[in-house]
Amino acid sequence: MTKDSPIGVFDSGVGGISVLRVMQETMPHENFIYYGDSGNAPYGEKTPDHIRRLSENVIRFLFHKEVKAVVIACNTATSAAADYLRAKYPDRIILGMEPAVKPAVLQSGKRHPAVLVMATSSTLHGERMKHLVSLHGEDGDIYPLAAPGIVRLVEAGKKDSPEMLEYLSEILSPYRKHADGSIGTHIDSLVLGCTHFPFVEEHIKEVLGYPVEVYNGAYGTAREALRRLTEAGLLSDRAAPGDVKLYSSSTAPDPTALERMLLLS
Repeated sequence: MTKDSPIGVFDSGVGGISVLRVMQETMPHENFIYYGDSGNAPYGEKTPDHIRRLSENVIRFLFHKEVKAVVIACNTATSAAADYLRAKYPDRIILGMEPAVKPAVLQSGKRHPAVLVMATSSTLHGERMKHLVSLHGEDGDIYPLAAPGIVRLVEAGKKDSPEMLEYLSEILSPYRKHADGSIGTHIDSLVLGCTHFPFVEEHIKEVLGYPVEVYNGAYGTAREALRRLTEAGLLSDRAAPGDVKLYSSSTAPDPTALERMLLLS
């Protein structure tokens, strides 16, 4: 590993492209290798053991590509596998994602905000999420909302489809502003707890029908990656912009899915 070695980023599919974009903005001179495990998506409906096995397969692929750090750009995989992978590979820099519950609760400008956390079922039931709720639950009302359909539709290339808007309208019904002006539960802050969700952020806000503060954990992860690489003396000192190599486990007939999402993000 050298300063010029790439940073590995992986997700269960195309969702982690949203994290990759933030990483590129934060560290524009770094090279990246992105691996989307779309052939096994979605992770959010699998058991923790299965997610750990899949994650280890991907991380070994990235190690073979001589990456200097790995970013698990998936909240579900982080919850299920990050501690396991760090314990197994203690000499490697392995970073994960965490739903941005803390800033959503403490930086919202409200004394006791109502915070909607949208994520996969696996993330919402994981130990990391339970820990976040135990730490910050007294400072705000935290409402978990499983939204696995977003992952399926984004993976299918339907992020802007009528099906997406219909799905969002259905699951957000308790929180959105209805035609008569009524709102069941008014939300102050929205946490995007899955890396697929930033691709439909505008649709979520449209369906809610009133302003909310949106929090995305990718920014905190990118800052931590910058700190760790600087601390390890591995931050690139190239003057030229970095590049990205894309890999996928998908056997689907659309080999350009990752490229398209990279352009759209």
